[in-house]
Amino acid sequence: MKLQEKAGARSVRLALAVLAGSTLLAGQTVAQDAPGIQKVEITGSAIKRINVEGALPVQRLSSEQIAKTGATSVAELIQALPSMQGFTIAAVAAGTNSGGRVSASIHNIGESYTLVLLNGRRIAPQGSGSSINLNAIPMGAVERVEILTDGASALYGSDAIAGVINFILKKNLQGGTIEGNWNQPGQSRAGEGSNISATFGFGDLDENRYNVLLSARHDEQGQLKATDRNFAKSSFVPFSWNGQNYIHDRSSTSAVPANVGVNYNDGVDANGKPISKTVGFNPYRNINGACGPMNRPSFNNTATVQNCGYDSAATVEIVPESKRDSFFGKATMKATDSIEVSLEAAYSRLDLTASIAPNTASIAIAKGSPLYNTYVRPYLTTAQNANVTSTTATYRTFDWGNRNSQTITESKNLVLAAEGDVGAWNFGTGLTWSQNAIDERYVGGYVKNAEFRSMLTNNQFNPFIPAGQQSPATNALIANSVFKGSIREASTTLKGIDARASRELFKLPAGALSMALGGDYRNYHYEQTPNATSNDIYGFSTSPKYDMERNNYGVFTEFNAPLTKTVEVTAAGRYDTIEAVKNHVANREMGRKESASTYKVTARWQPSQSFLMRGSYGTGFKAPSMLDIGQPLVSAGFTARSWACPANLAAENSAYCLPGVAQYNVISGGNENLKPEKSKQYTVGFRFEPTPAFYVQADLWDVKIRDAVSAVSEAQIFADPVQFRSLFTTFVDPGSGQTRWAKQTLSVNIGQTHNQGIDWETSYRHRFDIGNLTTTLNGTYLIKSDYTRPGTSNDFVNSMNFFGIDDSVSFRHVVRLSSSLDTGAVTNTLIANYRNGYTDASATSYNLGTNANETFRIEVPSYLTFDWQGKWQVSKEISLRAGVKNIADREPPLSLRASSGHQIGYDARYADPIGRSFYLTGSYTF
Repeated sequence: MKLQEKAGARSVRLALAVLAGSTLLAGQTVAQDAPGIQKVEITGSAIKRINVEGALPVQRLSSEQIAKTGATSVAELIQALPSMQGFTIAAVAAGTNSGGRVSASIHNIGESYTLVLLNGRRIAPQGSGSSINLNAIPMGAVERVEILTDGASALYGSDAIAGVINFILKKNLQGGTIEGNWNQPGQSRAGEGSNISATFGFGDLDENRYNVLLSARHDEQGQLKATDRNFAKSSFVPFSWNGQNYIHDRSSTSAVPANVGVNYNDGVDANGKPISKTVGFNPYRNINGACGPMNRPSFNNTATVQNCGYDSAATVEIVPESKRDSFFGKATMKATDSIEVSLEAAYSRLDLTASIAPNTASIAIAKGSPLYNTYVRPYLTTAQNANVTSTTATYRTFDWGNRNSQTITESKNLVLAAEGDVGAWNFGTGLTWSQNAIDERYVGGYVKNAEFRSMLTNNQFNPFIPAGQQSPATNALIANSVFKGSIREASTTLKGIDARASRELFKLPAGALSMALGGDYRNYHYEQTPNATSNDIYGFSTSPKYDMERNNYGVFTEFNAPLTKTVEVTAAGRYDTIEAVKNHVANREMGRKESASTYKVTARWQPSQSFLMRGSYGTGFKAPSMLDIGQPLVSAGFTARSWACPANLAAENSAYCLPGVAQYNVISGGNENLKPEKSKQYTVGFRFEPTPAFYVQADLWDVKIRDAVSAVSEAQIFADPVQFRSLFTTFVDPGSGQTRWAKQTLSVNIGQTHNQGIDWETSYRHRFDIGNLTTTLNGTYLIKSDYTRPGTSNDFVNSMNFFGIDDSVSFRHVVRLSSSLDTGAVTNTLIANYRNGYTDASATSYNLGTNANETFRIEVPSYLTFDWQGKWQVSKEISLRAGVKNIADREPPLSLRASSGHQIGYDARYADPIGRSFYLTGSYTF
């Protein structure tokens, strides 16, 4: 490429380019001709180029920037970025089988649309889809992170619709580093955490023609119980709103001592069909005049149902206990002066134990039995008793202890790769084997089926007396009837091969036309094997067996052309094929083979050294996950909140209704007729850097998805049970054997989504006598977060600053301010994190003034926290960091939402329950 400027000016520009890295002070058209400037592959392009600001909005986090955040895990690091919304948090493990899975979601578009790469390559997801568990990333080996906040389907695969997060690990390291971290909440030692890591490398690629790098890390996180925090300690949440005092009741009707629900017939209707009615009460309360310990009269009671509400929230943990070990190793050698061959292996093991309230048990009470005659018959009328059809005790197995589930998650990744230059071509290729496997175990609180039924049959257990008051003989039986063991094992294995090559084709007047081409093949194999002993658990629905497999393959090409000295255009196209799902259990194929072409065009205009404009337009295509297609109807727990039986269902069969307001079973399943999702997206942005000390940039992004795969939310189904009648079914309770109504969660092409927003950032650096002050302010401003109402094609609704029918909130403003003063050996950093307030979910709460329930939405205030970190570079080898997170000890704001976990009183997805915490990190480099 010919340079049309003086040598002196050119030298100044190149020197600044090396120092500034990603700044605009070095135009790409200049740097490409400079000797000694290395071209690199930037996330979002397969063509190597100088690492300067390009046509794509790529956020970069260096190892020092990562350290300044004080993040102790990959999830904490990524989920704190303003561009991230809609991800899965570790606290969801309390009450689900997530095993502590944590994810990333760019722009609230969704975790399944956000592609996570390790050294530019895919790793195995957790489950049958494409969502990556961030726990699989070895944080101790991370050198930097690149986040492409723009679709990249044309390069990486059709599903990279929201963007790409590329974790780039250390390479060609000589020497080592040992680092330790300890952190503790300010209120107590509960929730304390620590980690220690060691990284060592030897051999120099340039001098010795080889390098070996090894990294290991151990993390521990202590549990935090709900009772350790005032805002989360009870299912009965007192609060004030509009000058009135309320109690929000999220207690459970499965209580200890047990509640009773009695179904009886009360005459016949006009068609001669028996009219079924229900009465509910708590025998212990009727006998003693008050509910038992950890219970109080439910504020959801009716004239015919007078239950005691069990304070289940007081027994859960809001931060699970976990231990994690991760290892990374890479051996690289120069096969020739221009070709490197490497073998890398990554392994992580997460051991997480989540604890929630004691198990629920629906116990059928036989009419005429001793329990019936003592605790039920006295509270029925003669007519009711004569016409009883069923009696059920809804009980909590408190004497067996909390439900404790331990999940061992192992992530393994092995890559054999080669890269380098052959003639005019730069190439890279690799073989990948990757697996994410979980072993879910029950280690407390679950009851053995045969033993429990034997105790009931032989009147050796009484569910109608308080916890801890069983006889010594019964307590001995209880101790021997706790189930402990694995209930299922599941794994996803990825086997793949990829190859890409790029070169300059010929010279244009403004520079060289470059081309890249490549392809990849991936085989995904998802397996789940239930443990036969799980059939021994009372009231437990055994997990189904899965053995599913699918092949994906695609080819792509990319062209980069400098049209003029100031304008550069890149075009990429890809063709993907996703085969039908091979269901080895059913011995047939499910779904259908899908193929599609996607493309992306980007442009970059830099009329001056200080100003750049950029933009892109592209398409995406995403096939449904294997379970979205092939999952049979299986038990999937309970509704998030309690509901009254819908009137239309009660009219069909009131005997299937639960007494009063209660949680209903959930059944989930797939859909073989799902269509692939398709997207169109664009970005338009600029960057202005008038001086080396200041810049401002902003990028408008827009993503439209049609035929989006999702499910109708619980709130929407119960709000309109007539329209969504097809999403209700029946479920036979494995404990009591009684048939009840249940909600279905089915994968459907829900319609359309439209997300739009602006990512913005500005930074200013000023030199004082005492040192350099650098302040960066960045955020994401959401303009649209729209989706069509399920069951419609064009009726758009949204969750913008509003708890929507998708059971989530889209935040208009998420902002981060980071200010760092570097005085040489000492650096102080202050970080502010802000999230705006929103309108909460609709909730029913009891007005203490009027003694009546009212339904309304409260306003959840904004959430602002400040973090501080001080670093002391003691010597070249030793550095110390100390910090405080959430300096003001800001509690999560009150939320009455009834979804996403067992936590009550706040929304764990949007605020951290830890509060103020302190940490200390020491590092030694040798």
